[in-house]
Amino acid sequence: MISTQRSLSGSSQSPRSPSSQSFLSVSVTDPVKLGNGVQAYISYRVITKTNLPEYQGPEKIVIRRYSDFVWLRDRLAEKYKGIFIPPLPEKSAVEKFRFSVEFIEMRRQALDVFVNRIASHPELKQSEDLRTFLQEDEETMERARSQEIGIFKKKPADLMQIFKDVQSKVSDVVLGKEKPVEESNPEYEKLKHYIFELEDHLAEAQKQAFRLVKRHKELGQSLADFGKAVKLLGACEGNSLGKAFSDLGTKSELLSIKLQKEAHNLLMNFEEPLKDYVRAVQSIKATMADRANAFKQQCELAEATKLKEINLDKLMLIRSDRVGEAEFEYKELKAESEEATRRVRRSLQMTLLMLGVVFYRSLKRVHLPTNESVETLYK
Repeated sequence: MISTQRSLSGSSQSPRSPSSQSFLSVSVTDPVKLGNGVQAYISYRVITKTNLPEYQGPEKIVIRRYSDFVWLRDRLAEKYKGIFIPPLPEKSAVEKFRFSVEFIEMRRQALDVFVNRIASHPELKQSEDLRTFLQEDEETMERARSQEIGIFKKKPADLMQIFKDVQSKVSDVVLGKEKPVEESNPEYEKLKHYIFELEDHLAEAQKQAFRLVKRHKELGQSLADFGKAVKLLGACEGNSLGKAFSDLGTKSELLSIKLQKEAHNLLMNFEEPLKDYVRAVQSIKATMADRANAFKQQCELAEATKLKEINLDKLMLIRSDRVGEAEFEYKELKAESEEATRRVRRSLQMTLLMLGVVFYRSLKRVHLPTNESVETLYK
């Protein structure tokens, strides 16, 4: 034990030495408003510290904006099908909320959680897109972000073909030509049912948390207004009555400050983590949609493999010259089918794992309100 501690803390080792414990930590800091009007946006300083050899150095600082984080998430979602991709905070379209100090700080914290979840994921942290996001300068990042990715950036002709394929598939199902592929794994069905119910419960909890925070803010503002009015009234009255009014106004203002602080604490430690729960469930549902597609592909490949096997048997019986070619195609398709089966099984394991990890981390961020806070809401 002593030797292990010495090896980890010894000053003789380089921070990028292969024998030292590897780490990758990211901090999203210093939000700054840039631009004016509709062109205005918030930039963040993203600081990366690591000893991984594939990175450019032990520390790197870059400037990123919200759309860069969106780019990273979209790239990961496109490349890592069936893997839980951490959720991003919502983008506010209302100007007065978008640049409020409170909203900016909540957004900064949520972005910090987002990128660190990726950096701690065993597969996502190896992504080339993550390294681009954490290391490249703003010009390179701008070029990468402007690249056309995803089905909604394809040419109109490609989009029309996609819609025609979907329409054809729907028609086949409706007319009975093709039966929809359904999951038959009881464990998966149980998990899916749990996720959908959990989303409803969390959405309701987040709604009640919003009411609690809003009520605290309104009470705080009302007490502040009342305090000012009573102080003005005290200034118009005589000695003893005027002093009493003035004291009442001062105490009302102090209580207002206390309620505003409590409202802020409830927002940051109760409502916002609950929002994170809801976003996490939505990301898990997206992972399940990827699994459903993978399951359908697995069934189609299994069916195609059976047909190839039957065709190969026929060719072998008649000793056709195409036996070699058909055997190669069969083996290739069989390998692809087995890989699809592994992807489906792995996606369920990853969903279960990330469900536990995300909720464990979120639980550490949630602080339930005190009885006093709850009672205040209903007084």
